[in-house]
Amino acid sequence: MTTPSSTLRPHGGYRNLRSFQVTEIIYDGTVSFCDRFVGKRSRTHDQMVQAARSGRHLCPLIHPYPATTL
Repeated sequence: MTTPSSTLRPHGGYRNLRSFQVTEIIYDGTVSFCDRFVGKRSRTHDQMVQAARSGRHLCPLIHPYPATTL
């Protein structure tokens, strides 16, 4: 009988991916830009920040070994 830990693939580590690091920079830049040049209460501000956040959240989902994959 195999132990549960030996049947699971390795997971995590997406924060070390270059694509995740780049999306972090893009997200931070977008938030800074919006805070400076777009009204904080405007719909445009919310949409731009949400789009950058969505891009950042996709990296763990496309990682070759996500935590939820068996």
